[in-house]
Amino acid sequence: MLNVNPDTVCRLIELARAFHVKEEIVIPEEPTGPDDDWYLQVLANHPADPVFKEFRSIIKDLEPDQQQEVVALLWVGRGDFEQDEWESALSEAAYAWNEKTADYLIAHPMLADYLTDALDMFDYRCD
Repeated sequence: MLNVNPDTVCRLIELARAFHVKEEIVIPEEPTGPDDDWYLQVLANHPADPVFKEFRSIIKDLEPDQQQEVVALLWVGRGDFEQDEWESALSEAAYAWNEKTADYLIAHPMLADYLTDALDMFDYRCD
């Protein structure tokens, strides 16, 4: 079902947890989509962070459709879409896709939990 390797998503979960425990990340307002620039405020002080760099590198190495799947997993785990609305989540992620996907994802303080919940819904587990 997933084109993105679940092990890759699990690594992203590990990195997101490591990144978000370093300091509280405050998002000034609820993001409406990956094309907003709100995440720039959140990430302004982190470009040299090795955890952030690895996270960004992994996302950059994914094909666009795989990046879109990770975004769709975020949205399903967050409750924006139900599991049976997976195709709709993918369509919306494809429509909203841009090259700032890594920044959009990591700016969500609950990213690791959302991705974990979504993987669980699709019967994938991180070891």
